[in-house]
Amino acid sequence: MAGIRHRVRIVVLQTLFEADLAGHDPREVLRRHLAERAFPAPAEEFGWQLLEKVLQHGPEIDRLIVQAAPNWPLDQMARIDVNILRMAIAELLFSGDAHVPTKAAINEAVELAKRFGSGSSRRFVNGVLGTVVKQKNLSPPTHPPTAGPAHRSDTTRKKG
Repeated sequence: MAGIRHRVRIVVLQTLFEADLAGHDPREVLRRHLAERAFPAPAEEFGWQLLEKVLQHGPEIDRLIVQAAPNWPLDQMARIDVNILRMAIAELLFSGDAHVPTKAAINEAVELAKRFGSGSSRRFVNGVLGTVVKQKNLSPPTHPPTAGPAHRSDTTRKKG
């Protein structure tokens, strides 16, 4: 189901991005996106759970992002990067019984950043998540983050 979960994460990312930029109701957006695709029921449920975790814990997740990347105000981070981070942190911290291994959550976020973000998104997402893992004393990934968020390689701050 990993391939399906990856595709569902993409749909949830698209949902969060659209809701963030256009101000649409994220639940309605996810409902529409899922209706356009044929996912098995467990995969759809995973998508709903992930979205709800992000929405329910949004302010706490955003505080963690800001703490992990103090040189980058949240409103000046690329929106796609922020939403990838929100999803990954929701999975890392709020999965309950369906715990996602730290390495798996980080790797998935990095893959999404490589696919949908800018050239520096992969390192930025990896660095922020590595910092969150340290701050929350989660089991660390098997390799250290490649660069901390304060060392983002691009010098332009992106909006939306």
